Amino acid sequence: MRPNAWLFALCASVSLAACSPETAREGAADSTRGFASDRVSVVTRGAGPDIILIPGLASHPDVWAGVADSLDERYRLHLVHVNGFAGAQPGANADGPVSAPVAQELVRYIRESGLQRPAVIGHSMGGTIGMMMAARDTGSVGRLMVVDMTPYMGVMFGPAAGTPEGLRKIADGMRDTILAQPIGSNKSMLEQMFSGMTHVPARRDTLLQGLRGSHKPTVANAFRELIATDLRPELARITAPVTVLYVQPTNVPLKPAEFDAATRQAWTTLPNVRLVRIADSNHFIQMDQPGRFVAEVDAFMRR
Repeated sequence: MRPNAWLFALCASVSLAACSPETAREGAADSTRGFASDRVSVVTRGAGPDIILIPGLASHPDVWAGVADSLDERYRLHLVHVNGFAGAQPGANADGPVSAPVAQELVRYIRESGLQRPAVIGHSMGGTIGMMMAARDTGSVGRLMVVDMTPYMGVMFGPAAGTPEGLRKIADGMRDTILAQPIGSNKSMLEQMFSGMTHVPARRDTLLQGLRGSHKPTVANAFRELIATDLRPELARITAPVTVLYVQPTNVPLKPAEFDAATRQAWTTLPNVRLVRIADSNHFIQMDQPGRFVAEVDAFMRR
């Protein structure tokens, strides 16, 4: 079951992310010493206030590479790699939900690493994970930035997702489509989605490399979980300051004011959220507008 064209494009813009499985910056420290997990690994770099950076679906930590070079001059970055994505073996993420158990693991990482309410920045699916962390363990997250993700993807599918059964059929259908199509085919649903996620042509191949290096069942199950998860009732539990960066995809035929209103509506259950529209960017804000992204992170850290 598929949404109509513009809903499908919007779904693509907010739900998926990828980057190549390149080696993390030379000299980075492995902060998983003493922290063993079969769902995530974490590498640290820089010094200063702690920021945990969570990439999206099928993403490598190098999705942050360009902006991290600026941010690690004044922050200690914790770069998360989710198992099953972009070259990492799936481990416990090989079957079943991904976002919720990864959120639990990152809360455990915070505690076992002795971090004191660090900032969390999550892109796309990483934003979903960040929302889960902040809502379900309110003492763990000091502040949260969600980069181009909504708390509930079901609204993008219109009336067909108006019942639990209808939403479940859509989520199952998306998962089955991913499983049925070969990763590496330029005609597959995922590869068509990825082609429009950045305005920087040189980075498109990089995104596809990350996708092609991912474990397909993990990607399919994670995508299903994203569609089926409604975090709106949980947003009111979040006590940390929240900033949301968002873009309007070029193929979504809404007036800017209409799109902004829809975005505000999605976050009505979260008091004092700061919503920031980023112009001239697609889903990968950190690639398309790196200077603006770094400036917004600095403003976020001053809140």
